[in-house]
Amino acid sequence: MNISVELTLTPLQDNFEPPIIEFIKKLRASNLTVLENPLSTQVYGEYDKVMELLRNEVKETFKNLEHVVLSMKIVKSDRSEYEPHF
Repeated sequence: MNISVELTLTPLQDNFEPPIIEFIKKLRASNLTVLENPLSTQVYGEYDKVMELLRNEVKETFKNLEHVVLSMKIVKSDRSEYEPHF
């Protein structure tokens, strides 16, 4: 089963960009489809592979930051090819 996951990582600190960049680079290093926009990062792929990647990388990120918020939306399908028709 394929899924699409939208992530928004929000470190609650002044120097917030480096942890976000590091998190995205780790996601990109996977063999999954990863797309970014200014507000979020999307990961697409097989459920178990995506969730294993997220479990590991979110845990590592949370260990390294004192205060952080991660917002996540999961859709049951691969929406990586979606284009609006309007």
